Amino acid sequence: MDRISIPEYAMALAHVASLRSEDPYRKVGAAALDFDNRVVGTAYNGLAPGYDAPIGFWDDRDGRQKFMLHAEINLCSLFRRGEVKLVASTTMPCTACMQTLCAYGIREIYYRDVYHASEAPEIAALYGIRLERIAEHPLSGAEV
Repeated sequence: MDRISIPEYAMALAHVASLRSEDPYRKVGAAALDFDNRVVGTAYNGLAPGYDAPIGFWDDRDGRQKFMLHAEINLCSLFRRGEVKLVASTTMPCTACMQTLCAYGIREIYYRDVYHASEAPEIAALYGIRLERIAEHPLSGAEV
């Protein structure tokens, strides 16, 4: 019997987490696994927990961006430095999120969608972090 790889498993979890995002323009999910490949947590981009956006908030895509908490940052709030080996995100981490993942000691980062404005590849190369694209996983054909 063939099983999916651990990175594919993590990416499928990240995909499911992205379905919880309230952002109508960009739904990003992330998943973290520990050194035994156990799920530490999943997260998605959105507003701070418990905050209800006012009417019209989602209409201004550019105006609301500064208030959005990225999936990777929400994910890092679930663990301490050194507890997680692998993070999968539906979108390549932005530069700031990549820096945060480095600070948390993450050694492997997988992503599905390329984010061209990110300097994540350069940061990963400097710190010796595995940064790899996984375009296909068991849920890759599912709608986001």
